[in-house]
Amino acid sequence: MKTHLLVFLFLCFFFFMSPKLSLSLSPDGLTLLSLKSAIDQSSGSSSVFSDWNENDPTPCHWSGVSCMNISGFPDPRVVGIAVSGKNLRGYIPSELSSLIYLRRLNLHNNNLYGSIPVQLFNATSLHSIFLYGNNLSGPLPPSICNLPRLQNLDLSNNSLSGSLPDSLKSCKQLQRLILAKNKFSGEIPAGIWPEMENLVQLDLSANDFKGSIPNDLGELQSLTGTLNLSYNHLSGRVPKSLGNLPVTVSFDLRNNNLSGEIPQTGSFVNQGPTAFLNNPLLCGFPLQKSCKDSTNTQQETQNPAPESGKARKKGLSSGLIVLISAADAAGVALIGLVIVYVYWKKKDSNGGCSCTGKRKLGGNEKGKVCSCVCLHGFRNEDESEADDQNEKTERGRGEGELVAIDKGFTFELDELLRASAYVLGKSGLGIVYKVVLGNGIPVAVRRLGEGGEQRYKEFVTEVQAIAKIKHPNVVKLRAYYWAPDEKLLISDFISNGNLANALRGRNGQPTTSLSWTTRLRIAKGTARGLAYLHECSPRKFVHGDIKPSNILLDNDFSPYISDFGLNRLIDITGNNPSSSGGLMGGALPYMKSVQTERANNYRAPEARIPGGRPMQKWDVYSFGVVLLELLTGKSPELSPTTSSNSIEVPDLVRWVRKGFEEENPLSDMVDPILLQEVHAKKEVLAAFHVALACTESDPEVRPRMKNVSENLERLGT
Repeated sequence: MKTHLLVFLFLCFFFFMSPKLSLSLSPDGLTLLSLKSAIDQSSGSSSVFSDWNENDPTPCHWSGVSCMNISGFPDPRVVGIAVSGKNLRGYIPSELSSLIYLRRLNLHNNNLYGSIPVQLFNATSLHSIFLYGNNLSGPLPPSICNLPRLQNLDLSNNSLSGSLPDSLKSCKQLQRLILAKNKFSGEIPAGIWPEMENLVQLDLSANDFKGSIPNDLGELQSLTGTLNLSYNHLSGRVPKSLGNLPVTVSFDLRNNNLSGEIPQTGSFVNQGPTAFLNNPLLCGFPLQKSCKDSTNTQQETQNPAPESGKARKKGLSSGLIVLISAADAAGVALIGLVIVYVYWKKKDSNGGCSCTGKRKLGGNEKGKVCSCVCLHGFRNEDESEADDQNEKTERGRGEGELVAIDKGFTFELDELLRASAYVLGKSGLGIVYKVVLGNGIPVAVRRLGEGGEQRYKEFVTEVQAIAKIKHPNVVKLRAYYWAPDEKLLISDFISNGNLANALRGRNGQPTTSLSWTTRLRIAKGTARGLAYLHECSPRKFVHGDIKPSNILLDNDFSPYISDFGLNRLIDITGNNPSSSGGLMGGALPYMKSVQTERANNYRAPEARIPGGRPMQKWDVYSFGVVLLELLTGKSPELSPTTSSNSIEVPDLVRWVRKGFEEENPLSDMVDPILLQEVHAKKEVLAAFHVALACTESDPEVRPRMKNVSENLERLGT
């Protein structure tokens, strides 16, 4: 009898006390349990929700849940849900709408399916919704703009369909609308864009939109980065109104059916050809397709001229055309022979010096070498350099030669060898020495290697191309030395080390604290130098290895980009530049411990694939990582950690992006040294946005360095 009584009492306790335990959880916690119930527990999510316990009084300590104290409520309320990249399979429950203080919903990169519940937009505090990278379907709910504070909406990479609702014009506060890689169709609606006055990012790429591009897209004056309408079925002309967009905006209109001439006003002038590729009927600058040719081709296709028998008789026969062509070729060849004969005759009469319009200063009988100075300006600088180079080619096969590229920079080889020298650094691009010449002027000497004696012409061609770069933020090449067993480059010596040492010091501790003003000066100067290499240099150079150790600093912390164009020279020399033999290697000391960097931490994702052809967008990404390092004070190889559970994030770019997605305080990401400069907060935030645009994973979405430089120039002015 006593045993039965004990069992009865236990059952009473279980049935009466258990409901009380579950009811002890706050209303927000009970709502969150609906999300846990909506997820298939067999999809590996059990560990994700392992600490979502219904017996807890509050959900504020659950993984992925953030809370905040709200005035008028005794307990904290849920303001953020971040359960992303966990391979969750399930649906989004409508019960989440009862979280009236929910501000951020991050469920991206899972396997969520079904439609976006309309009730979700009753949670009127929501301002950031990140649901990209799922398998959501159905239309974009028209009630989405019932959220008065909505700023960020990223639904990309799903299976959403239907047309864009006109109600989007009510999203007055929306800053980022990203709907790429879905199945949206119909026309892009007009009349909504002027109302979205705060929109800074618009990405409608990789959908099924058709029709023309709305004219009023040109009224998005807050837009930055890239206007992406690529990979759709848009047709008609490119509206001139897009030229009214800010000059920093890049267009991506690839892979559509656009036609006609590309406008040449406003922002169009700053666009590259990739912005308009794969639109067969589009013509004009910057495409290599003349609109005249395009019109003629269309007319011929539409109205082929009838070929009458009489017309055919008047035409030239194929045999006659061949004879005429042969006669022309023979005439050109004869004229060429006469010119060559006269040229060599004149050269012999000058003692081996072809100085048309120049005065001979001196020569040597053995090599018939002469130097000339222009008197009448008959030939431009490039032509005279080419003639000089032809002469140097012949003597480059024998003994060594020191060639001063800069006319005002002269010294002798013996002077170079006798000078005091110190090792500055060593890498796969050669050993770098500091050499102080007899006149007290220091220069930097890079030893490239010992091989490549059969490729003198290629070597000199590359060096001359590098020497043409003249910009205040690019290191100037002054001279080079060529011998079969030694190749040297002599350039300006920049006195204050490099950015890597300034940020991290030689032993991991910086020697000085860089203020925001100084960091901004370094970022601006580096961007200007890179933009010059990309846009204004004769070869439109790609640096390919932008990192802090390749950004040199003078005593005023003005930056100088170094080491561009060296990969090609190393390939030509075809030898190990760090070997200890040779002219400079035997004469100068060697430093074993030299700070190096893992270049892959600065390289773009596509640049890490072997065999890829270097592109300018690689440099843009690398610059973005350098800019993030200036802002955060963190090196890419020093894996930052999250504050919640110390999960390592090995990529500085991803760490910063995660911080912005979760709207972490700026103080959590910025270098503590910069926190003292309160006046710079807006500038720092703007620089972060520039860096994030540069480090987009898709190279086509990244801005051009010219645009990056223009954006940075606006800061601090």
